[in-house]
Amino acid sequence: MRHTTKAYRLVSSSGLVAACLLVACSGEPEADAYGNFEANEVVVAAQASGQLRSFSAQEGAELPVGAEVGLVDTTQLALERAGIFAQSEASRARVVEAERQIGVLQAHRGVAQRAYERTRRLFEQKAATAQQLDQAERDFRVIDAQIAAARAQREGVVQQSGSTDARVQQIRDLVARSRVVNPVAGTVLATFVRAGEVVQSGQPLYRIASLDTLILRAYLTANQLPRLRLGQRVQVNVDGADSLQSLPGTVTWISAKAEFTPTPIQTRDERADLVYAVKVSVANPQGLLRIGMPADITLPTQLER
Repeated sequence: MRHTTKAYRLVSSSGLVAACLLVACSGEPEADAYGNFEANEVVVAAQASGQLRSFSAQEGAELPVGAEVGLVDTTQLALERAGIFAQSEASRARVVEAERQIGVLQAHRGVAQRAYERTRRLFEQKAATAQQLDQAERDFRVIDAQIAAARAQREGVVQQSGSTDARVQQIRDLVARSRVVNPVAGTVLATFVRAGEVVQSGQPLYRIASLDTLILRAYLTANQLPRLRLGQRVQVNVDGADSLQSLPGTVTWISAKAEFTPTPIQTRDERADLVYAVKVSVANPQGLLRIGMPADITLPTQLER
């Protein structure tokens, strides 16, 4: 069939020959599409800069979620945190001292206020001079100003202490990020660093993927698309020990755009060269499937309802 011939063009020459020999020898009907398995890979990167003190990820190793596989040196962060802790304690001590000073000034203010009120009454009774009244009022107003200044100083120290606390939290976050924690369960596919190397934030450390379920990326012609929809189950065939082994798969993605765009002017036959990528999820509990392994798809004769 023409669409089968078109699909063969998309696989490598070695995969095409293997698929042809497999079909010829097994007597199985020709498949509708061909492709290769891939996995949803995650590249784990460093979140802190420094020397990698430890790194235990090894290619082929199975890692659970949350496993600690590395540690970036945190010596400088620990020293900085200690210095900031000291600053924070000093700021808290200054706040306490400012509050004590405000308390003393408020006590003096009470005395000055009573002296001012008494002098004003005496002045009204002609028993005190204007100079004495001005002096009592000045003493009272000066203490008020001193209290306001002490309160402003206290607020400044409180804000500085809050900034210091925020920096402490930031350093704690950096220390936590210095631990390399595995984010997903799976198999380590490749490592890019070794213990003792200096890494930068954002630098890839290793690549990991779950191999319990693999994705077959295959290509279909426009004529085959009406026989497929999302969530549909299809038959996936892989090369077994003696014959083709069939596995169930589920269509999880269908491209809305042709993988190869033809020229704007085309004949009716050339429009059949349009191909669309699809992804089929295939369970792999026994580890039979491998990344890059070729496989083919057999579509149902009609669309499932």
